[in-house]
Amino acid sequence: MAGSAAAALPIGVCLRAIRGEPSWWLESARRLDAAGYVGLWCWDHFMGRGDPEVPVVENWTMLAMAAAQTTRVTVAPFVLNVMNRHPALVARMASTLQIASGGRLILGIGIGGAPAEHAAYGMDFPDVPERVARLEEAVAVIRALWTGGPVTRPSPYYPLKAAYAHPVPDPAPRIIIGGETPAGARLAARIGDGWSTFDDNFEANLPRYLEALEGAGRAREDQTVLVGFQGDWLGEASFRDTPWFHEPRVAWDRWRAAGADGAIVLARTSDDVDALVEAVDRW
Repeated sequence: MAGSAAAALPIGVCLRAIRGEPSWWLESARRLDAAGYVGLWCWDHFMGRGDPEVPVVENWTMLAMAAAQTTRVTVAPFVLNVMNRHPALVARMASTLQIASGGRLILGIGIGGAPAEHAAYGMDFPDVPERVARLEEAVAVIRALWTGGPVTRPSPYYPLKAAYAHPVPDPAPRIIIGGETPAGARLAARIGDGWSTFDDNFEANLPRYLEALEGAGRAREDQTVLVGFQGDWLGEASFRDTPWFHEPRVAWDRWRAAGADGAIVLARTSDDVDALVEAVDRW
């Protein structure tokens, strides 16, 4: 492996949380960090889909442990469900992990989409308009608390009263808004430090994202735009059957030309991780 090429690899890997085991997740994280992938990402789910008895690793616990066992790679949720944790708690967890990891956290967050999990756990799952409003408020609360406080702000969902949050993360983590719809892309442009979505809608929604960014008076060069590749995300397809295995640089050049700053590919199994490590030699 060419160390200089690996160090520059603009590809992150989402290690599957559903049907994932903690030991497998952490071993894979160490291997991908050593191989030169730029980031590790984890789904934010509590239960399996279809089979609720399959193992599921908890997002934040895995990211924190992975950060402790790696040296270079960024760690990030892909993406946090805004309904799963109070944003004041997210702000505190994120600032702690950002400082402890030496500034390697990216905070991905979105409106969520797992009503069965919320029903099973007795957690609220309002309709889309309210979840969008909660996401806007959550981001505002998180950013406010990252100043250290005191913060007092009214809110229909997350009011704060003389709230302090120390130590202050410096720099603050980048907040990447996950949004697969035109409205989600526009929301990311208004409130995020970037936007993440998937390959099947990226090119259609990118112009909407850029228009909203310009309308908000925000600069494209200050944003991070990520495109994800996970296909049938609960299926058993092999990473070896993707262009990212056979011609990773060609695959990346295609999406960079389309407007992405980075890519996120999915690893479901140990063989997928093996393939990812092998693919670096073709970079």
